[in-house]
Amino acid sequence: MATLSIATAEVFHPLLEPARYKAAHGGRGSGKSHFFGELLIEDSLREPGLLSVCIREVQKSLKQSSKRLIENKLAHLGLGEADGFKVFNEVIQTPGDGVITFQGMQDHTAESIKSLEGFKRAWIEEAQTMSSLSLKLLRPTIRAPGSEIWASWNPRRKVDPVDMMFRGSEKPTGAVVVEANWSDNPWFTPELEQERLDCLRQTPEDYGHIWNGEYAGVASGAYFAKHMAEAKAQGRIGIVAPDPLMTYRAYWDIGGTGARADACAIWIVQFVGTEVRVLGYYEAVGQPLATHVGWLREKKYEKAQMVLPHDGNTNDKVFNVSYRSALTEAGFDVRVIPNMGAGAANNRIEAVRRLFPSIRFNEATTEGGRDALGWYHEKKDDARGIGLGPEHDWSSHGADAFGLMAIDYPSQVSPGWGKAITSPRMATA
Repeated sequence: MATLSIATAEVFHPLLEPARYKAAHGGRGSGKSHFFGELLIEDSLREPGLLSVCIREVQKSLKQSSKRLIENKLAHLGLGEADGFKVFNEVIQTPGDGVITFQGMQDHTAESIKSLEGFKRAWIEEAQTMSSLSLKLLRPTIRAPGSEIWASWNPRRKVDPVDMMFRGSEKPTGAVVVEANWSDNPWFTPELEQERLDCLRQTPEDYGHIWNGEYAGVASGAYFAKHMAEAKAQGRIGIVAPDPLMTYRAYWDIGGTGARADACAIWIVQFVGTEVRVLGYYEAVGQPLATHVGWLREKKYEKAQMVLPHDGNTNDKVFNVSYRSALTEAGFDVRVIPNMGAGAANNRIEAVRRLFPSIRFNEATTEGGRDALGWYHEKKDDARGIGLGPEHDWSSHGADAFGLMAIDYPSQVSPGWGKAITSPRMATA
């Protein structure tokens, strides 16, 4: 029987005791994968015959698995065939005819997942990519006495299934969850330190997510990544108070009702001098107009001017009533911005970029909207290497409503200026 001596960073000590669920989230360089790789070897040595599986949502080849990491750990710890460990092409044999195997959850069905019923360790790598269905299939399958489910990941979005499972209001019974970042790693290398500092200097908008384990504030190719980072660095995201003497404006992107409806998004803003105070954000999917009106009344925005995109004049196919007429009937002051025609999306993006230095966000009430702005990005055709315009996803509704505000701003602050700033021909005349 081999005796191991494995140095363990203090942040991972809570995960050394038996627990049904063990989870570690955080940024790059924290040593999460190294810890779980070593723990898997330790448990395999301690319990001969242990069956373990390393899981990813998608695993097209073993190059995408942790197999190489575990092989390197075995070599570093001086463990080999004499100790019961033998490396094969697809699996690693462990003492007592145990095994460590590597699988992708997307390869499993409700029937095939039963092949893992006798396994006592399941390590989910890159757990931020795991789907709800995969978690639902895996959890009851790993059910042998003393079995454990482990997860390690760099958080991406608050609504990712693994974050909702381990960082939501109701964690699973028996879950031990730690946050580990580069600063918790006593063996953080000089090479990684240089990479960290370069990231902080060159792409500060990515730094919090990559190194500090924060939720991703930007997507690759995000239109407003730099602007959001500057707003944060300059203290323009914080406590922003409304001016009781100034007009409230509610800028909409109209959704719809039904199972496949888009989101309805609303930004609440005030124009105070040249400053744009962003006071609130609302979003709902598949809800009737009454729900949106209810939120406006609850937040005391009855006197806010409703500013709708051009489809605010379009009658609903079922109820034969437009948003404009319905909101007017409900007692709101309503305006509709005319259709901008071809190039409208790009015009909105450029208008937001120009306006950003004047924008301040009330942090507590705009989080969802700021997430949308940070994620709103270009759709790419990788085969041809070209952009295809804005990606229509969860972020586009909040971004479109914000763009409507930026288009409308010049004419409201200085009537007559709006056409010049939103029309390329007039702006260059």
